[in-house]
Amino acid sequence: MLAASLPLGAAAQESGALRIVLPFPPGGATDMVPRNMQDVLSRLLGQPVVIENKAGAGGSVGMTEVARATDGLTFGVATLSTHGVNPAVYKKLPYDAVKDFVGVTEVVKAPGVIVINPSIIPVKNFAELVAYLKAHPGKVSYATPGNGTIGHMWGAQFIKSTGVDMVHIPYRGAGPAVNDVLGGQVPVYFDQVASSLPHVKAGKLRAIAVSWSDRLAVLPDVPTYKEVGHPELNDPSWFGLVAPKSTPAAQVARVQKAVAEALKDPAVKQRMDAQGLFVSGTSSAEFTQQIASEVAKMKGVAAAAGISID
Repeated sequence: MLAASLPLGAAAQESGALRIVLPFPPGGATDMVPRNMQDVLSRLLGQPVVIENKAGAGGSVGMTEVARATDGLTFGVATLSTHGVNPAVYKKLPYDAVKDFVGVTEVVKAPGVIVINPSIIPVKNFAELVAYLKAHPGKVSYATPGNGTIGHMWGAQFIKSTGVDMVHIPYRGAGPAVNDVLGGQVPVYFDQVASSLPHVKAGKLRAIAVSWSDRLAVLPDVPTYKEVGHPELNDPSWFGLVAPKSTPAAQVARVQKAVAEALKDPAVKQRMDAQGLFVSGTSSAEFTQQIASEVAKMKGVAAAAGISID
């Protein structure tokens, strides 16, 4: 075991590359976060950092693989979906979000956004969208990165809060979902800002509202949900790193320290800022407690929204 007091460069004593499992397909905000800091993290740790996409079942496939790893080198990108929503909505989940993992650190907070394809739905703001949906009950579909994802929860909360009737279309990740919204197959999309931001900037999608305390610098003309009268929809998502429960404490501390330093790197922070992501870098104890709190909170949200997946 590596002593916790050793410098990051002492990673030469470790064997093999550090493996980070991404439980969703390429192309979404989940994919961007670890790749934004991959090179810097590798330099700080003194060993290769390999990122692998292991998608399926709302992130459950990848997270199950992380939970079962015993090499001390496997970590996973945890999200509000994998470590909040999934335990709340799946009746049979092959991992326990609290008991099977130790939190390493929260990496970023990720504001959410509702976007539309303006060529399909001719609305310009939140009030017009709600009016349009109420005029076409059950006729408009919305895309999310999948059943049991935070996008699914955001969509369900939006429907309950506004009193509209929409049809949920789950995808296998943010990339496939946004592609179909761009293509016009599905007109409305709920996900993190980072996934849709390039398409909003290009004028292909229109952002209607964001879930954040204030307007975002990257979308200054887009109101928050609180501004449009729905403060209950204003909670953002988050991304962090977790490790299997069996991972040595010194290894967890070592990686947490490296991530905290990586997030201070100007180039890393600039990339995160440009994508509408807010760097964090909490302690292992703080993130572990956060996960437990989020699971409890999302169980309440899922029960209120009537979301349950076999």
